[in-house]
Amino acid sequence: MPRDQDGPHQDHPGDDSLARVKRKGELRWGADEQGGEPYVFEAPDGHLVGFEVELAEALARTIGVRATFVQNDWSTLVPALERGAFDVALNGLEITEARAARVHLSPPYAGFDEILVGRRDDVRLGVTPLAGEAVGALTSSLAWDMARVAGADAKPYDGVDEPFIDLEVGRLRAVLMDDIIVGRYLPRHPSLTRAKTMGHGQYAFAVRREDRMLAEALDQALAALTMSGECRKILQRWQLPDHPLTAGVSLTSPTKTDGRGDVQSTMVADLGRARGLTAHQLALFGQGALVTLVLSLAGMLFASAWGLVLALARTEGRLLGRLAAIYIEVVRGTPILLQLYLLYFGLAPFVSLGPWTAAILGLGLNYAAYEAEIYRGAIHAVPRGQWEAASALGMSRLLTYRRIILPQALRVALPGMVNDFISLLKDSSLVSVLTVVELTKRMTIVAVDNRGWLGPGLLCAGLYWGLGYPFARLARRWENRWVAFRPASLD
Repeated sequence: MPRDQDGPHQDHPGDDSLARVKRKGELRWGADEQGGEPYVFEAPDGHLVGFEVELAEALARTIGVRATFVQNDWSTLVPALERGAFDVALNGLEITEARAARVHLSPPYAGFDEILVGRRDDVRLGVTPLAGEAVGALTSSLAWDMARVAGADAKPYDGVDEPFIDLEVGRLRAVLMDDIIVGRYLPRHPSLTRAKTMGHGQYAFAVRREDRMLAEALDQALAALTMSGECRKILQRWQLPDHPLTAGVSLTSPTKTDGRGDVQSTMVADLGRARGLTAHQLALFGQGALVTLVLSLAGMLFASAWGLVLALARTEGRLLGRLAAIYIEVVRGTPILLQLYLLYFGLAPFVSLGPWTAAILGLGLNYAAYEAEIYRGAIHAVPRGQWEAASALGMSRLLTYRRIILPQALRVALPGMVNDFISLLKDSSLVSVLTVVELTKRMTIVAVDNRGWLGPGLLCAGLYWGLGYPFARLARRWENRWVAFRPASLD
């Protein structure tokens, strides 16, 4: 079993982890509701349910305290546990060498198979190598590692149903997921089917390595629940597949399949220490920065053009002005993350947008609302005399806009536009929910792989600053040049 190498129960001087939990009267356990059924999810009446909710409550009751749920993104459960956000991480954590080197893992309490899912019309998926294929998997999961080792173009997801949606509409070639998840969510997608079993694994809960007293107490509680049959009853109540749990799981050799799959994990030793950034990872950071820059430029270009249309509609048209105002208020009044979800997943049954297309459209449509108000204010800032002079020269309204008003308004709008571009540059990190691996997503992947957040985080911050600063300097130069040649009437 995965355990610390300190033998049977013993006192650990200076370790008050168990006493701390009992003193507070609660066992704080971290999980992600987005993991969904049957792990942890919200019932119609609003309270949390799931087999791991029941297991957490049983563990807490056994050591004499109550269980308190703490929401945390699944991909960062282990880092959050290490920094003390909660006492135990219990949310479908697979037993892997990487996790065993960082935290104390309990004996396994449930097993699973890794299932490759494909479309029913993709008859060759079961025998086709995955190298180069787009395969969806949960971020930082065993399936994610398997897909990358197989050479697939692994697409990271934080939710469990989203990859099946993408597979159904043709954005992915396959999905690699635990059979517990596949059994619950595959029936919602009749065009998909199981292709083959790629491997197997086991779930364990995690405790900080320094909290040895708490870890031993929880291990003993799990053993008691197993001996009494309560643990098995919980799993059966949630109709989990009955996988045998092998005692003495080896954590000194790479995780392997049992002959049913074709993937061999090649994770290496020395997993307990934080690693430095490799040349390959630095190159991936550069790739992520390039993706962020391209997405931001394309999104801002679209936002600028659409924002100008909205601004002119508000300035010139009564009906169109009202429609533009409604659009602006709705877009500014709702989160951009929600808009991305609706654009990419909500419209998927009707319009199957690619990740890049959806990302650019989402960013552009959102920021256009802000650009429209900047342009409208800049247009109104142009003195009325400019309109009168153009009218006296016989210019049409369109020609007046093109030659007189918009060039002057652009100078007024430029600082706000640059400020919005830098904001968009940072908001582009949200498109990772669409499986686009941009700069921030690359940082989280590398940080989890290397078991250290400071180095990747500082590098990521530096790259964001490096991407935005040149545009700020360029905008300042343009401002200074336009100030030198501004019309005398504006002085």
